Amino acid sequence: MSLQQGTVVDRILEAVRCAPGCELDDLELRLPDLTWNQVFLAIDRLSRTGQVRVTAKGLGVYTVRLATKDSPGRSKQPSRRSPLRREKRAA
Repeated sequence: MSLQQGTVVDRILEAVRCAPGCELDDLELRLPDLTWNQVFLAIDRLSRTGQVRVTAKGLGVYTVRLATKDSPGRSKQPSRRSPLRREKRAA
């Protein structure tokens, strides 16, 4: 990957900035050179560190948006388990 392409995380953050509230699966379509696993792991990490908010829209459907300073429920400590991991275990 060239430096111009940026890191996986940078590219995902830019895609979410351009399409706030997009579905997790849509991010993979917007970044065709990344695998679903790369997108999922980066979103999981970003969610745990409070940089993005992941919201369940329906069974297995999640929306992603950038976190804001006044996002409800956002704590100073990163969550140990993201909502993505909880549903995966329940399935």
